[in-house]
Amino acid sequence: MKYKIAMLPGDGIGKDVMEAAQLVLNALELDAEYIYGDIGWEFWRKEGNPLPERTIELLKETDCALFGAITSKPKKEAEEELPPHLKGKVEYFSPIVRLRQLFDLYANVRPCKAYEGNPLNYRDDIDLVIFRENTQGLYAGVEFYPVPDEVRNVLEKNHPNMQKFKDVPNDEMAISLRIFTRKGCHRIVKKAFEYAKENNRKSVTVVEKPNVIRETSGMMIEEARKISKEYPNIEYYEANIDAMAMWLLKKPQEYDVLVTSNMFGDIISDLAAQLVGGLGFACSGNIGDNYAIFEPTHGSAPKYAGKYVVNPTAMLLSVKMMLEWLGEKKLAEKLENGIATTIKEGKVRTYDMGGNATTLEMTEEIIKNMD
Repeated sequence: MKYKIAMLPGDGIGKDVMEAAQLVLNALELDAEYIYGDIGWEFWRKEGNPLPERTIELLKETDCALFGAITSKPKKEAEEELPPHLKGKVEYFSPIVRLRQLFDLYANVRPCKAYEGNPLNYRDDIDLVIFRENTQGLYAGVEFYPVPDEVRNVLEKNHPNMQKFKDVPNDEMAISLRIFTRKGCHRIVKKAFEYAKENNRKSVTVVEKPNVIRETSGMMIEEARKISKEYPNIEYYEANIDAMAMWLLKKPQEYDVLVTSNMFGDIISDLAAQLVGGLGFACSGNIGDNYAIFEPTHGSAPKYAGKYVVNPTAMLLSVKMMLEWLGEKKLAEKLENGIATTIKEGKVRTYDMGGNATTLEMTEEIIKNMD
Protein backbone atom coordinates (compact mmCIF):
# COMPACT_ATOMS: atom_id res chain seq x y z
CA MET A 1 0.00 0.00 0.00
CA LYS A 2 1.36 3.41 -0.95
CA TYR A 3 0.84 6.07 1.70
CA LYS A 4 0.46 9.80 1.22
CA ILE A 5 2.25 11.60 4.04
CA ALA A 6 2.20 15.35 4.60
CA MET A 7 5.56 16.80 5.64
CA LEU A 8 5.32 20.09 7.55
CA PRO A 9 8.84 21.29 8.49
CA GLY A 10 7.64 24.57 10.04
CA ASP A 11 10.18 26.91 11.58
CA GLY A 12 13.78 26.90 12.82
CA ILE A 13 15.20 23.49 13.60
CA GLY A 14 11.95 21.94 12.40
CA LYS A 15 13.51 22.02 8.93
CA ASP A 16 16.73 20.40 10.17
CA VAL A 17 15.02 17.49 11.90
CA MET A 18 12.55 17.03 9.04
CA GLU A 19 15.53 16.47 6.76
CA ALA A 20 16.71 13.78 9.17
CA ALA A 21 13.26 12.19 9.11
CA GLN A 22 13.24 12.10 5.33
CA LEU A 23 16.65 10.38 5.26
CA VAL A 24 15.39 7.68 7.63
CA LEU A 25 12.13 7.13 5.74
CA ASN A 26 14.08 6.79 2.49
CA ALA A 27 16.42 4.27 4.11
CA LEU A 28 13.46 2.27 5.42
CA GLU A 29 12.04 2.25 1.88
CA LEU A 30 8.53 2.98 3.10
CA ASP A 31 6.20 2.94 0.12
CA ALA A 32 4.99 6.52 0.41
CA GLU A 33 4.58 9.81 -1.37
CA TYR A 34 5.81 12.76 0.70
CA ILE A 35 4.03 16.06 0.13
CA TYR A 36 5.54 19.17 1.70
CA GLY A 37 3.24 21.86 3.06
CA ASP A 38 3.44 25.46 4.27
CA ILE A 39 3.09 26.22 7.96
CA GLY A 40 4.70 28.53 10.49
CA TRP A 41 5.99 31.99 11.26
CA GLU A 42 7.17 32.70 7.74
CA PHE A 43 3.58 32.50 6.48
CA TRP A 44 2.26 34.57 9.37
CA ARG A 45 4.68 37.35 8.43
CA LYS A 46 3.88 37.17 4.72
CA GLU A 47 0.20 36.28 4.68
CA GLY A 48 -1.12 36.89 8.18
CA ASN A 49 -1.90 33.19 8.44
CA PRO A 50 0.53 30.64 9.93
CA LEU A 51 -1.69 27.81 8.68
CA PRO A 52 -2.77 28.63 5.11
CA GLU A 53 -5.97 27.04 3.82
CA ARG A 54 -3.95 25.29 1.10
CA THR A 55 -2.13 23.35 3.83
CA ILE A 56 -5.39 22.28 5.45
CA GLU A 57 -6.65 21.05 2.07
CA LEU A 58 -3.35 19.20 1.55
CA LEU A 59 -3.76 17.37 4.86
CA LYS A 60 -7.26 16.27 3.90
CA GLU A 61 -5.75 14.39 0.96
CA THR A 62 -3.13 12.52 3.01
CA ASP A 63 -3.09 9.56 5.41
CA CYS A 64 -1.20 11.34 8.19
CA ALA A 65 1.35 14.10 8.75
CA LEU A 66 4.81 14.61 10.18
CA PHE A 67 5.39 18.02 11.74
CA GLY A 68 8.66 19.74 12.64
CA ALA A 69 8.45 22.74 14.98
CA ILE A 70 6.72 26.08 15.24
CA THR A 71 7.73 29.57 16.37
CA SER A 72 5.23 31.44 18.51
CA LYS A 73 5.45 34.93 20.00
CA PRO A 74 3.26 37.07 22.29
CA LYS A 75 0.35 38.96 20.73
CA LYS A 76 2.00 42.38 20.45
CA GLU A 77 5.28 41.02 19.05
CA ALA A 78 3.39 38.92 16.53
CA GLU A 79 1.49 41.93 15.20
CA GLU A 80 4.67 43.99 14.89
CA GLU A 81 6.06 41.49 12.37
CA LEU A 82 3.08 41.72 10.03
CA PRO A 83 3.25 43.75 6.81
CA PRO A 84 1.53 47.18 7.17
CA HIS A 85 -1.60 46.22 5.21
CA LEU A 86 -2.37 43.36 7.66
CA LYS A 87 -1.73 45.07 10.99
CA GLY A 88 -4.84 45.26 13.13
CA LYS A 89 -6.76 42.96 10.77
CA VAL A 90 -5.62 39.49 11.83
CA GLU A 91 -4.72 37.82 15.11
CA TYR A 92 -2.10 35.10 15.60
CA PHE A 93 -3.19 31.60 16.57
CA SER A 94 -1.22 28.42 17.18
CA PRO A 95 -1.26 26.31 14.00
CA ILE A 96 -0.76 23.03 15.84
CA VAL A 97 -3.58 23.77 18.30
CA ARG A 98 -5.85 24.63 15.38
CA LEU A 99 -4.91 21.42 13.57
CA ARG A 100 -5.73 19.39 16.67
CA GLN A 101 -9.16 20.96 16.77
CA LEU A 102 -9.85 20.91 13.02
CA PHE A 103 -9.05 17.20 12.70
CA ASP A 104 -10.32 16.30 16.19
CA LEU A 105 -6.94 14.89 17.22
CA TYR A 106 -8.09 14.42 20.78
CA ALA A 107 -5.30 12.17 22.05
CA ASN A 108 -1.82 13.57 22.51
CA VAL A 109 0.33 10.51 23.15
CA ARG A 110 3.76 11.04 24.70
CA PRO A 111 5.97 7.96 25.25
CA CYS A 112 8.82 8.57 27.69
CA LYS A 113 11.29 5.69 27.51
CA ALA A 114 14.86 5.58 28.80
CA TYR A 115 17.31 4.02 26.35
CA GLU A 116 20.34 2.29 27.82
CA GLY A 117 23.55 4.26 27.53
CA ASN A 118 21.98 7.70 27.46
CA PRO A 119 24.07 9.83 29.85
CA LEU A 120 21.08 12.12 30.38
CA ASN A 121 18.74 9.46 31.78
CA TYR A 122 17.39 10.00 35.29
CA ARG A 123 17.04 6.21 35.53
CA ASP A 124 17.44 3.45 32.96
CA ASP A 125 14.21 1.64 33.85
CA ILE A 126 11.67 4.35 32.94
CA ASP A 127 9.10 3.37 30.33
CA LEU A 128 5.83 5.24 30.66
CA VAL A 129 3.29 6.73 28.25
CA ILE A 130 1.24 9.87 28.86
CA PHE A 131 -2.18 10.39 27.28
CA ARG A 132 -3.12 14.06 27.26
CA GLU A 133 -6.55 15.26 26.17
CA ASN A 134 -5.78 17.47 23.22
CA THR A 135 -8.81 19.58 22.24
CA GLN A 136 -10.51 20.84 25.40
CA GLY A 137 -9.56 22.13 28.84
CA LEU A 138 -7.67 25.41 29.12
CA TYR A 139 -6.47 25.08 25.52
CA ALA A 140 -10.00 25.25 24.09
CA GLY A 141 -9.31 28.92 23.41
CA VAL A 142 -12.40 30.39 25.12
CA GLU A 143 -10.95 33.51 26.74
CA PHE A 144 -12.03 37.06 27.49
CA TYR A 145 -10.03 40.27 27.88
CA PRO A 146 -11.32 42.75 28.70
CA VAL A 147 -14.28 40.87 30.18
CA PRO A 148 -17.56 41.77 28.37
CA ASP A 149 -20.40 43.01 30.60
CA GLU A 150 -22.70 40.18 29.48
CA VAL A 151 -20.14 37.52 30.48
CA ARG A 152 -19.52 39.18 33.81
CA ASN A 153 -23.23 39.57 34.56
CA VAL A 154 -23.91 35.88 33.91
CA LEU A 155 -21.01 34.79 36.12
CA GLU A 156 -21.92 37.12 38.97
CA LYS A 157 -25.54 36.00 38.82
CA ASN A 158 -24.71 32.30 38.85
CA HIS A 159 -21.63 31.96 41.02
CA PRO A 160 -21.10 33.45 44.51
CA ASN A 161 -17.31 33.33 44.22
CA MET A 162 -17.46 36.10 41.61
CA GLN A 163 -18.38 38.54 44.39
CA LYS A 164 -14.76 38.70 45.50
CA PHE A 165 -13.95 40.36 42.14
CA LYS A 166 -16.86 42.82 42.14
CA ASP A 167 -14.60 45.87 42.49
CA VAL A 168 -12.21 44.82 39.70
CA PRO A 169 -12.80 46.77 36.43
CA ASN A 170 -13.45 44.75 33.26
CA ASP A 171 -10.19 45.88 31.68
CA GLU A 172 -8.21 44.67 34.69
CA MET A 173 -9.59 41.15 34.55
CA ALA A 174 -9.01 38.24 32.17
CA ILE A 175 -10.94 34.98 32.10
CA SER A 176 -9.92 31.66 30.52
CA LEU A 177 -12.46 28.86 30.64
CA ARG A 178 -11.45 25.28 31.45
CA ILE A 179 -14.01 23.37 29.42
CA PHE A 180 -14.49 19.61 29.79
CA THR A 181 -17.18 17.51 28.16
CA ARG A 182 -18.22 14.05 29.26
CA LYS A 183 -17.47 12.77 25.76
CA GLY A 184 -14.01 14.33 25.83
CA CYS A 185 -13.21 12.77 29.22
CA HIS A 186 -14.59 9.40 28.19
CA ARG A 187 -12.70 9.01 24.95
CA ILE A 188 -9.26 10.04 26.23
CA VAL A 189 -9.51 7.66 29.20
CA LYS A 190 -10.83 4.91 26.92
CA LYS A 191 -7.90 5.49 24.55
CA ALA A 192 -5.45 5.12 27.44
CA PHE A 193 -7.00 1.86 28.64
CA GLU A 194 -7.14 0.43 25.11
CA TYR A 195 -3.46 1.26 24.65
CA ALA A 196 -2.64 -0.43 27.95
CA LYS A 197 -4.58 -3.53 26.91
CA GLU A 198 -3.00 -3.76 23.44
CA ASN A 199 0.54 -3.21 24.72
CA ASN A 200 0.39 -5.38 27.86
CA ARG A 201 0.70 -2.42 30.19
CA LYS A 202 -0.12 -3.16 33.82
CA SER A 203 -1.68 0.07 35.06
CA VAL A 204 -3.45 3.30 34.15
CA THR A 205 -3.24 6.34 36.44
CA VAL A 206 -5.62 9.28 36.04
CA VAL A 207 -3.89 12.54 36.99
CA GLU A 208 -6.21 15.43 37.94
CA LYS A 209 -7.08 17.75 40.85
CA PRO A 210 -10.69 16.93 41.84
CA ASN A 211 -10.28 18.08 45.44
CA VAL A 212 -9.97 21.70 44.22
CA ILE A 213 -11.16 21.82 40.59
CA ARG A 214 -14.23 19.86 41.51
CA GLU A 215 -16.43 20.05 38.45
CA THR A 216 -13.98 19.52 35.56
CA SER A 217 -11.47 17.22 37.23
CA GLY A 218 -14.40 15.55 38.95
CA MET A 219 -15.98 14.71 35.61
CA MET A 220 -12.72 13.13 34.38
CA ILE A 221 -12.50 10.99 37.53
CA GLU A 222 -16.14 9.91 37.23
CA GLU A 223 -15.65 8.72 33.66
CA ALA A 224 -12.35 7.01 34.50
CA ARG A 225 -13.88 5.02 37.34
CA LYS A 226 -16.65 3.77 35.06
CA ILE A 227 -14.26 2.82 32.26
CA SER A 228 -11.78 1.11 34.58
CA LYS A 229 -14.43 -1.50 35.42
CA GLU A 230 -14.32 -2.67 31.79
CA TYR A 231 -10.62 -3.59 32.20
CA PRO A 232 -10.34 -5.79 35.31
CA ASN A 233 -6.83 -6.97 34.36
CA ILE A 234 -5.42 -3.44 34.36
CA GLU A 235 -4.73 -1.76 37.68
CA TYR A 236 -6.40 1.62 38.07
CA TYR A 237 -5.02 4.50 40.14
CA GLU A 238 -5.81 8.17 40.74
CA ALA A 239 -3.33 10.92 41.59
CA ASN A 240 -3.43 14.67 42.10
CA ILE A 241 -1.33 16.60 39.59
CA ASP A 242 0.91 18.25 42.20
CA ALA A 243 1.65 14.94 43.91
CA MET A 244 2.34 13.29 40.55
CA ALA A 245 5.04 15.87 39.80
CA MET A 246 6.78 14.76 42.98
CA TRP A 247 6.22 11.04 42.45
CA LEU A 248 7.55 11.13 38.89
CA LEU A 249 10.83 12.38 40.31
CA LYS A 250 10.77 9.95 43.23
CA LYS A 251 9.69 6.69 41.57
CA PRO A 252 9.03 7.08 37.83
CA GLN A 253 9.70 3.41 37.14
CA GLU A 254 6.50 2.48 39.00
CA TYR A 255 4.23 4.22 36.48
CA ASP A 256 2.99 2.77 33.24
CA VAL A 257 0.20 4.74 31.48
CA LEU A 258 -0.86 8.19 32.72
CA VAL A 259 -3.94 10.00 31.41
CA THR A 260 -4.89 13.59 32.09
CA SER A 261 -6.33 16.82 30.73
CA ASN A 262 -4.75 19.31 28.36
CA MET A 263 -2.77 21.70 30.57
CA PHE A 264 -1.78 19.09 33.17
CA GLY A 265 -0.66 16.77 30.38
CA ASP A 266 1.43 19.50 28.78
CA ILE A 267 3.27 20.03 32.06
CA ILE A 268 3.88 16.47 33.25
CA SER A 269 4.86 15.22 29.79
CA ASP A 270 7.72 17.74 29.68
CA LEU A 271 8.72 16.71 33.19
CA ALA A 272 8.69 13.04 32.17
CA ALA A 273 10.65 13.85 29.01
CA GLN A 274 13.45 15.32 31.12
CA LEU A 275 13.66 12.06 33.08
CA VAL A 276 14.67 10.24 29.88
CA GLY A 277 17.08 12.81 28.49
CA GLY A 278 15.14 15.99 27.75
CA LEU A 279 13.20 17.33 24.81
CA GLY A 280 15.77 15.92 22.40
CA PHE A 281 14.17 12.53 23.10
CA ALA A 282 10.53 13.63 23.43
CA CYS A 283 8.28 12.37 20.65
CA SER A 284 4.52 12.67 20.38
CA GLY A 285 1.49 11.82 18.32
CA ASN A 286 -1.69 13.89 17.94
CA ILE A 287 -4.14 11.11 17.24
CA GLY A 288 -7.82 11.10 16.33
CA ASP A 289 -10.14 8.42 15.03
CA ASN A 290 -9.34 9.14 11.37
CA TYR A 291 -6.12 11.15 11.19
CA ALA A 292 -2.87 11.73 13.08
CA ILE A 293 -0.02 14.23 13.17
CA PHE A 294 3.32 13.20 14.68
CA GLU A 295 5.87 15.68 16.02
CA PRO A 296 8.83 16.14 18.33
CA THR A 297 7.83 18.32 21.25
CA HIS A 298 10.85 20.60 21.27
CA GLY A 299 10.46 24.14 20.00
CA SER A 300 11.85 25.77 16.89
CA ALA A 301 15.06 26.98 18.65
CA PRO A 302 15.74 29.79 16.11
CA LYS A 303 19.36 30.30 17.23
CA TYR A 304 20.19 26.76 16.07
CA ALA A 305 18.24 26.85 12.82
CA GLY A 306 20.20 25.58 9.85
CA LYS A 307 23.25 24.70 11.94
CA TYR A 308 22.37 20.98 12.15
CA VAL A 309 23.54 20.64 15.74
CA VAL A 310 20.33 19.49 17.46
CA ASN A 311 19.47 15.95 18.44
CA PRO A 312 17.22 14.29 15.82
CA THR A 313 16.08 11.50 18.15
CA ALA A 314 12.78 13.13 19.17
CA MET A 315 11.80 13.49 15.52
CA LEU A 316 12.92 9.97 14.64
CA LEU A 317 10.97 8.50 17.56
CA SER A 318 7.97 10.45 16.22
CA VAL A 319 8.58 8.74 12.87
CA LYS A 320 8.54 5.43 14.74
CA MET A 321 5.17 6.33 16.25
CA MET A 322 3.86 7.21 12.79
CA LEU A 323 5.00 3.86 11.40
CA GLU A 324 3.25 2.04 14.24
CA TRP A 325 0.04 4.00 13.61
CA LEU A 326 0.22 3.08 9.93
CA GLY A 327 0.56 -0.58 10.90
CA GLU A 328 4.19 -0.82 9.75
CA LYS A 329 5.31 -2.55 12.95
CA LYS A 330 8.45 -4.18 11.51
CA LEU A 331 9.75 -0.89 10.12
CA ALA A 332 9.01 0.79 13.46
CA GLU A 333 10.99 -1.91 15.30
CA LYS A 334 13.84 -1.57 12.83
CA LEU A 335 14.02 2.17 13.41
CA GLU A 336 13.84 1.85 17.19
CA ASN A 337 16.63 -0.73 17.06
CA GLY A 338 18.81 1.77 15.20
CA ILE A 339 18.07 4.48 17.76
CA ALA A 340 18.64 2.20 20.78
CA THR A 341 21.89 0.77 19.37
CA THR A 342 23.28 4.21 18.55
CA ILE A 343 22.50 5.52 22.04
CA LYS A 344 23.89 2.43 23.75
CA GLU A 345 27.16 2.42 21.78
CA GLY A 346 27.65 6.15 22.34
CA LYS A 347 30.08 6.51 19.44
CA VAL A 348 28.09 9.29 17.80
CA ARG A 349 26.40 11.89 19.99
CA THR A 350 25.03 15.38 19.48
CA TYR A 351 26.06 18.25 21.76
CA ASP A 352 23.25 17.69 24.30
CA MET A 353 24.67 14.22 25.02
CA GLY A 354 28.22 15.48 25.37
CA GLY A 355 29.31 14.84 21.79
CA ASN A 356 30.01 16.94 18.72
CA ALA A 357 28.15 15.08 15.96
CA THR A 358 25.79 16.98 13.69
CA THR A 359 22.11 16.24 13.32
CA LEU A 360 22.68 14.41 10.07
CA GLU A 361 25.76 12.51 11.31
CA MET A 362 23.73 11.06 14.13
CA THR A 363 20.94 10.27 11.70
CA GLU A 364 23.33 8.39 9.42
CA GLU A 365 24.63 6.41 12.42
CA ILE A 366 21.05 5.47 13.34
CA ILE A 367 20.43 4.35 9.75
CA LYS A 368 23.61 2.25 9.83
CA ASN A 369 22.50 0.60 13.07
CA MET A 370 18.95 -0.18 11.94
CA ASP A 371 20.06 -3.58 10.67
